Amino acid sequence: MTSHPVPPSPEVPLLTLDPYGADHHAEAATLRALGPVVRVRLPGDILAWSVTDHALLNDLVADPRFSKDWHNWSAVRRGEIADDWPLIGMVKVTNMVTADGQEHRRLRRLVTDTLTPRRVQALRPRIERIVRDLLDALPSHAGPDGSVDLRLHFAHPVPMRVICELFGVPEDERPRLRELMDNVFRSDLSPEEVGASQTEQYQLLARVVATRRQHPGDDLTSALVAARESDPGAMSEDELVGTLLVMLSAGQETTLSLITNAVRALLTHPAQRTIAENGDASVWADVVEETLRWDAPIGNFPFRYPLEDVEIAGVRIPRGEAVMAPYSAVGRDEGQHGADAGSFDITREQRRHLAFGHGPHFCLGAPLARLEAALALPAVFARYPGLTLAADPDRLAPVPSLFSNSTATLPVRLTARD
Repeated sequence: MTSHPVPPSPEVPLLTLDPYGADHHAEAATLRALGPVVRVRLPGDILAWSVTDHALLNDLVADPRFSKDWHNWSAVRRGEIADDWPLIGMVKVTNMVTADGQEHRRLRRLVTDTLTPRRVQALRPRIERIVRDLLDALPSHAGPDGSVDLRLHFAHPVPMRVICELFGVPEDERPRLRELMDNVFRSDLSPEEVGASQTEQYQLLARVVATRRQHPGDDLTSALVAARESDPGAMSEDELVGTLLVMLSAGQETTLSLITNAVRALLTHPAQRTIAENGDASVWADVVEETLRWDAPIGNFPFRYPLEDVEIAGVRIPRGEAVMAPYSAVGRDEGQHGADAGSFDITREQRRHLAFGHGPHFCLGAPLARLEAALALPAVFARYPGLTLAADPDRLAPVPSLFSNSTATLPVRLTARD
């Protein structure tokens, strides 16, 4: 697979991104050092752009000259992006994330009409119960060395149970759904695995839709099905399944990595942990926001495509080229967050970050992710006040992904504090 894009200006640096995300933050620091606009090479020798300055990216993601519709990517139109490309699950989808203008508003409105702030807040008792049950069960998951993988047995099942209950996913479909949603973000799958996973994702979600159509309940899938049946023009069947894909995958991955990253940050910053443990709900909210800024769950987010040639920081980005949002890079931009942007400090003056995006495509699930993390984090430290890492934090393997920014495991010990 070879790319033939418009050649970049000779002064624009080019960086090959690690598809396995071995060190998102080292790579992000390199991107920032190279300049506000950098050319990046993706798997398959596909070229794209990365805007590493917070202010510039903030303006770009709200700029109507940039499309989210992958049909506007020149490489797609030239036939260079195959259906088994390792990153295809984050690009070639049919839902609100890849729609523009009126189409985007149409699809987004159907979800905002069902996932209301009141409905999110009504989930609080159920989230608290899920958190309690998982924390109670943690000791039963201890390995021979006494350690427990907190990511696998707590950070992962909290959002997975919440989002599956919210969307009415049957119990027997959830184990495989969890694996398939993880695959959406991975960059280490073979072409055969990519194709098979894509097919199975849509088959499973189509079964969920069919089940809720036959047996509607008080869940968001049933609400979306009812909206489609009352007005077939409101959402096609493919759009309905695509909407489930984005809500279930993002609803799991973002919160999973947010909880994992926050626990790891507190365990490796004892002074910050003490402040959090002695604080109230507002302090834990600061923990969530600082984690989102300092260690964003999504390190890179695809793609926007200029509908005309656009100049950013003196660099011309040609129409139809792909532009990536490097959240790991802009989260530590000193121009936005000060000279100590590289430090984890929950007491800092909070300045807006872009971990959930900005503009028309701001993440719809942000309130739910914030609520889940704000309930899960104080609970785990209160339930296990002697919580410690059971491995060198610098040696924890990352999730093999160009997109997800987190560790694949988080081994901890549930011992009492000395």
